[in-house]
Amino acid sequence: MAVTAKGLEGIVAAETALSDVLGTDGQLVYRGYDINELAGKVSFEEVIYLLWHKDLPTAKELNFLSKELRNQRELPDGLVEFLLSCPKDANPMDVLRTAVSMLGLYDTGELGEDDPLDVNRRRAISITAKVGVITAYFHRARQGQPLLPVRQDLGEAAHFLYLLTGLEPGPEAIKTLDLAYVLHADHGMNASTFSSRVTISTLTDIYSAVTAAIGTLKGPLHGGANEGVIRMLLEIGEEDKVDAWVDEQLAMKRKIMGIGHRVYKTLDPRAPHLKAMAVQLTSELGEPKWIRMSERIAALMLEKKNLHANVDFYSATVYYSLGIPLDLFTPIFAISRTSGWTAHILEQLADNRLFRPQSEYVGPEVGKTVIPIGKR
Repeated sequence: MAVTAKGLEGIVAAETALSDVLGTDGQLVYRGYDINELAGKVSFEEVIYLLWHKDLPTAKELNFLSKELRNQRELPDGLVEFLLSCPKDANPMDVLRTAVSMLGLYDTGELGEDDPLDVNRRRAISITAKVGVITAYFHRARQGQPLLPVRQDLGEAAHFLYLLTGLEPGPEAIKTLDLAYVLHADHGMNASTFSSRVTISTLTDIYSAVTAAIGTLKGPLHGGANEGVIRMLLEIGEEDKVDAWVDEQLAMKRKIMGIGHRVYKTLDPRAPHLKAMAVQLTSELGEPKWIRMSERIAALMLEKKNLHANVDFYSATVYYSLGIPLDLFTPIFAISRTSGWTAHILEQLADNRLFRPQSEYVGPEVGKTVIPIGKR
């Protein structure tokens, strides 16, 4: 008997060994590692290796992957010209989506005798290495600032911050962004991951699959919540206005950004890590009111609605404290999640079956007849 579930709620669409989201327990697992075991102990590059290769790397394996990523950062000249020509008010997610699609234009190599999976592993490295460069370059281009040459002496988080600001990032900023990358790398069969797997299941190219994922992440119900959190805090303005503002939103049955989660029925396990970083950063930068406002909102929502703050609630304050523009919050999410998307794409290709779900027809019963156009 066919099962109908709106939004595929509760439907298992695929098996995966990459990550698991245990909503009732508030647990996130990457290949058998609880996220609390990984956070603060491993780098983003180590997590990339874990997702792509089933276990954490040795020092030699990590060094090899890091070199591969750093060697693939250079963008094609035509893509740089595109970034320079983009409208300055373009949505950075639109730019990233289009730029990743364009990368496919410059990859004209035939598979030849190579294993298709090996070819796509190399492409995964190339795409993952370039998404941060694309995001930083567009931001500098729209600011009228020169595009800095890519460097090979910096890790992924440090390199992005350097290209974005033109300054050598400090150790705390690097540590903070690297942790954010680790926490956002993968998250079960979320909408953008599902989109990437559906797309690659047709045996199209990996660029199309990642492009589809970016387009899916752009939606405010998926990747845009952290930007909404900061806009919310800026709208409230001051700490003494938080309680009244929350009461007003609840009375009008409006959603509070960054509160609650589709899967987690308890605390999002990623949230405490970014909350701690947010507390530290705002204290160091002398702007602690944002985190205090956040904590008050979180406390009120837990008390009044029994809803916990999610990862977006605190990542927003972290990114804002790092001086990152609001409209780059979701692209940063995409930079990290590209590692997960490409891992899922490779996993799908290794044992592929085209996604072809059924639909339940609820239209008129068959038997309608055509009335001549002159008599309609």
